[in-house]
Amino acid sequence: MKGRIFSGVQPSGNLHLGNYLGAIRNWVRLQADYETIFCIVDLHAITVPQDPQALRAKTIEVAAGFLAAGLDPQTSTILVQSQVPAHAQLAWVFNCVTPLGWLNRMTQFKDKAGKNRDQALAGLYVYPVLMAADILIYRGTHVPVGEDQKQHLELARDVAGAFNRRFGVDFFPLPEPMIMGEATRIMSLRDGRRKMSSSDPSDYARINLTDDAETIALKIQRARSDSQMGLNYDPEERPEASNLLNIDAALADLPRGKLEARFADSSFSTFKSELADLAVEKLAPITAEMRRLMDDPAEIERILRDGAERAEAIARDNLARIYDIVGFLPR
Repeated sequence: MKGRIFSGVQPSGNLHLGNYLGAIRNWVRLQADYETIFCIVDLHAITVPQDPQALRAKTIEVAAGFLAAGLDPQTSTILVQSQVPAHAQLAWVFNCVTPLGWLNRMTQFKDKAGKNRDQALAGLYVYPVLMAADILIYRGTHVPVGEDQKQHLELARDVAGAFNRRFGVDFFPLPEPMIMGEATRIMSLRDGRRKMSSSDPSDYARINLTDDAETIALKIQRARSDSQMGLNYDPEERPEASNLLNIDAALADLPRGKLEARFADSSFSTFKSELADLAVEKLAPITAEMRRLMDDPAEIERILRDGAERAEAIARDNLARIYDIVGFLPR
């Protein structure tokens, strides 16, 4: 094995095409070569208010998506964050070695808190410290990230270094980012300058992994386009065309340049028709398997409990060593 990978997804909305192409599909490919730990980060989800019943249902849905996309629970450790208390326990230790100035520079808090920063929850502010703890409680060496998440990983590296220096140890590795291909950032089907998101008010802005074949094709056909003939990759001038080319290249596993050449003189309608067929071919089997799995939530919960036990064995040993380094009495 080349190292230990950790990554996670929040259960705060529908899994969508951006989650699949930007993260989950890459995880499936990595699990043969690395020790892999993949987490449903429900502690992160509650940094903004959640309906408890909906949170539980989404947690099961995300787990079903992981499994349907090809994550193997015998090969990868798949867990729910809140079922391994060491995540939160290490986050408190890290809170005590992380300067406020580092958190003040984090752009995600500013974006999510908006103008009402005084009303934002404290958990949202220290969210990046918990993210560092998620990775480092397993002494993760690699983290697959999109460009928009690199700042959080840089903080995790800073926190690991701060702990090591503070206590004069070489305990935590500095986890390395893994930027996976051209499709790490999938944009909205309604606005090519905004990231695809489960929180977008328009369901036509995203393709959900639970969408059936007819809905997938319809959303591709209705995706925003421009009036120019032919497609070329130009995110500044043609964000929607660029996004659809990215999606096509990712689904087809082809270089984007090859598709640009192929559709250089095509109409959007011709391109969208082919893209819709491809999206249905690639995604409909995942949708069907997700629905099958979600019909048996008890089996999903069993898989998650097994994953939590495996993760807990690693985390418990590491936390005991961390507590000893810090100077806490043993249990």
